[in-house]
Amino acid sequence: MDEKQHFRQALAAWAAGGPGADAAAGAAREAAGGVRSIVLVEGSSDRAALEALALRAGRDLPAEGVVVVPLGGATNIGHFLDVCGPPGLDIPVAGLYDVGEEAYFRRHLERVGLGSGLTRDGLAGLGFHVCVADLEDELIRALGAAGVQQVIEEQGETRPFRTFRSQPAQRTRPVEHQLRRFMGTHSGRKAQYARALVAHVDLGRVPRPLEDLLAHV
Repeated sequence: MDEKQHFRQALAAWAAGGPGADAAAGAAREAAGGVRSIVLVEGSSDRAALEALALRAGRDLPAEGVVVVPLGGATNIGHFLDVCGPPGLDIPVAGLYDVGEEAYFRRHLERVGLGSGLTRDGLAGLGFHVCVADLEDELIRALGAAGVQQVIEEQGETRPFRTFRSQPAQRTRPVEHQLRRFMGTHSGRKAQYARALVAHVDLGRVPRPLEDLLAHV
């Protein structure tokens, strides 16, 4: 296990609380020496997208001391801010959030002392950037429906996608909605397509939240 992965696991155990939290806190503090910034994202697909874009930009985030940490769900942001932010390690934090979670992120950032009366611009100033509706939606808009379907073909999944589209619940929905739902149908598929879509997106059309977050860190 590499050092950054060990750090991520220790953070997750510390944030989860419970009997092992004190030991996890110690492990996280011990592994935090080379960490310059922590990027908090909702899930593994967001991490995959950000790290893939960084590589395309010629950057190696782990080597730079930037650790991307999946929250395992947006509702865990408070716990991770407690361990990463001023109450815990006090390492600079940034992140991505879905527009539906904006009030939740704002409340917890303010609670740990990282601002007050935060607006969306204020959140962006802290390094927290909003996706509308989520990162998959941002990437689908950036490539267009036809471009995403080309990526699906290159992934060898045209037939499963056609089968998915033929389901009664999907037939009348816009293709963009079908694409977004298809990416979440199997474990690991969101991360698979996060990497694949970022690999294909024109660097002049990178979703703004991803571009701005990468520039911030």
